[in-house]
Amino acid sequence: MSPFLIGFIIVLALVILILIANIKIVPQANAFVIERFGVYYTTWHTGIHMKVPFMDRIARRVSLKEQVVDFEPQSVITRDNVSMQIDTVVYYQITDSKLYAYGVERPIMAIETLCATTLRNIIGELELDNTLTSRDKINERIREILDEATDAWGIKVKRVELKNILPPREIQIAMEKQMKAERERRARILDAEGEKTSQILVAEGHKEAAILRAEAIKETKIREAQGEAEAIIAVQTAFADSLRMLNEAAPSDRVIALKSLETFAQVADGRATKIIIPSEIQSMAGLATALKELVIDGNVNNTPKQTNEVKTPTSGMGVPSMQVSPIPQAMPVQGGNIGTGFVSSPGVSQPVNAQADLRARAQAALNNNAPRQ
Repeated sequence: MSPFLIGFIIVLALVILILIANIKIVPQANAFVIERFGVYYTTWHTGIHMKVPFMDRIARRVSLKEQVVDFEPQSVITRDNVSMQIDTVVYYQITDSKLYAYGVERPIMAIETLCATTLRNIIGELELDNTLTSRDKINERIREILDEATDAWGIKVKRVELKNILPPREIQIAMEKQMKAERERRARILDAEGEKTSQILVAEGHKEAAILRAEAIKETKIREAQGEAEAIIAVQTAFADSLRMLNEAAPSDRVIALKSLETFAQVADGRATKIIIPSEIQSMAGLATALKELVIDGNVNNTPKQTNEVKTPTSGMGVPSMQVSPIPQAMPVQGGNIGTGFVSSPGVSQPVNAQADLRARAQAALNNNAPRQ
């Protein structure tokens, strides 16, 4: 092989290697800033690109993804002269690769410094309590200021967050005591409100129970009164019906006398020492006395007996009382037999045939009271 051919092959191989070395592939979400002869030429985005050898060079490789930077804690002083440490987190994204490459030297350091100074200015206008409770407002104000300042650098600040707010240890202890006192106060208030509600509910329960008991008593008395009224009406109605039926039956005097006699017999069976005899059966008193003398007192003693009387006082119903005339009793004669004629006794004259007289009187009474055919 001739030297010329060998040299040609070597040169061809070098050219191929150079061409291959100048073929560049830009990955997704990235951008390359290209300079030609040291001057900005173009920006390569995602895809395959060919760089001119010895003329073009990649000045900067830029990531277009959203990035997060956690800055170191910054010392700040509040309006009420409380010193504290605050560290921030910044979320940003590069929107213009050319401005990002040529706008500012070390842009991340510039963002950190700008964030620290802005934070000091904002916190200096707030007191400690407002600083702790106004994080959203502080974040929004820092983001607006950073976004306006970094717009010329091709950077878009998406979000700024206060990661930690660390007041001095003495302030933390005081805040803990304050928080504890506040919680105890709220607990006491809740206990008092609970007790108040409980007592109100108990009182309302007692009130409703008393009202229900009173209504129950009222209803019971009303029902009892209605029941008694209905019972009285029923009794009076039954009594009126019985009187009407009795009037419709038109009982005779004999039936009335018979009923009176049956009632008198029931009364006589009791243990009462006095018997009230209605006026309708006054005529039966003599008969009863005669029968008693005839049956029980058949054998009389030598000593004369006192006259038996049946008193019939006037009853409360207006029934006239009756008094039976004294019935002469037989006086025994010598030998215990009753004789005829009269015997003398001190101051008293009696018929001799007393038994016959009693029989006659009883028979007459029976005939007078016998029911008529």
